[in-house]
Amino acid sequence: MRSLADLKTMAETVRTTFDKLDILFANAGVAYGTPIGTTDEESFDRLMDINVKGVFFTVQSVLPIMADGGSIILNTSWLGHVGTAGRAALSASKAAVRSFTRVLAAELVDRKIRVNAVSPGPIETPIHRSPGQTEDEFRTYAEKVGAKVPAGRMGKPEEIAAAVLFLASDNSSYMLGAEISVDGGLGEI
Repeated sequence: MRSLADLKTMAETVRTTFDKLDILFANAGVAYGTPIGTTDEESFDRLMDINVKGVFFTVQSVLPIMADGGSIILNTSWLGHVGTAGRAALSASKAAVRSFTRVLAAELVDRKIRVNAVSPGPIETPIHRSPGQTEDEFRTYAEKVGAKVPAGRMGKPEEIAAAVLFLASDNSSYMLGAEISVDGGLGEI
C-alpha cells in the first residue's frame, strides 16, 4: 500500500492473469490511537500513507484494467462520522476515504464504474487483537468494546463481507458515491 511500484506490479499481475478487473475492494488499512498531544510525525505519516495515499493510488493503479461497468468499494469507518478522543489522524484518514468515494464516483460515472463505501464499526478481526493476547483476553476486550456499541456487540467479518458483496453486485446498480454503515449504530445513534 505504501509503494507505488508495488501497486503498479500488482495491477500488471492482475492484467496478465485476468485481463481486466471487475471489482475492487480497497480494504487495507491500519488503525491505532493518534492523540493530538503525543502522536509523532512518523506514526502520522505511516497511517496516512497506508489509509489515504495507499487507497488513492491503489484505485489509480487499477483504473487502466478496470472494466467499464465495474464496481469499486472503499473501506471507511464509523470513526469518520464522530469525534472520538485519541483518534484524530485515524478519523481524518477514514473521512478522506469517504470523500474519495464521492469524488471518484463522479469521475468514473462516464465509464459506468460504481464507487461506493462500506463503513464498519468495531469488527472481530486481527486489527483488534494485541500481540500475544489469549483468546480469553480477546473475549474480555470484545465484550467491553461491544458494550459501548448500540447493538451490544462487536461485528463479525461476515457482516462486512455481506455489505461488500451487495455493493459489488448488480443489486446495487443504482448506488453511486453511497456509504453503507455496518457499525452496530455507533455512527448513527
